[in-house]
Amino acid sequence: MSGVASGRFMYFAFGSNLLKERLQLANPSAIFYTTGRLKDYELNFGLWEKHAESTWHGGVATIESHPGSEVWGVIWTLSNENLASLDNQEGVTLGKYSPLVVAVETEKGQMLCRTYQMNNFHACPPSPQYKQVVCLGAEQNGLPKEYLKRLEAIQTNNYSGPSILDQIKTVTK
Repeated sequence: MSGVASGRFMYFAFGSNLLKERLQLANPSAIFYTTGRLKDYELNFGLWEKHAESTWHGGVATIESHPGSEVWGVIWTLSNENLASLDNQEGVTLGKYSPLVVAVETEKGQMLCRTYQMNNFHACPPSPQYKQVVCLGAEQNGLPKEYLKRLEAIQTNNYSGPSILDQIKTVTK
């Protein structure tokens, strides 16, 4: 945890929170730290219950243990005051996600970060809006081109109604 001011924690984002504007909706203290990769995990999309209502109208990102795979993401530092708002955003109290500590490889060495893994996972494609936020965040923070191509190849459910993306667009204008 070296290099981070006390009173802050490190968070590894791999889904919609790759996009700064999305993360800062509920967690204004988030500051970009570096990018990194989580080895022996893979990115997946789904829901915590078969017929769960998702604010994104489709599957959302999670990580699953998978030897030989890797997930790229962004390490943000957040004020400890935002720990509750981040847990809340991830639905921890509702049992949607569980926080876990992972060792992320970065140019600055290995870092222990908080991240989140979905409970009771059911595979389900993401909405185009959710995928767009993930891809925008990956691009915004310079994740590897090869990884970006993998994200862009993800199949969606073709949902076309309103979503959280509309709130983010208003913020970014």
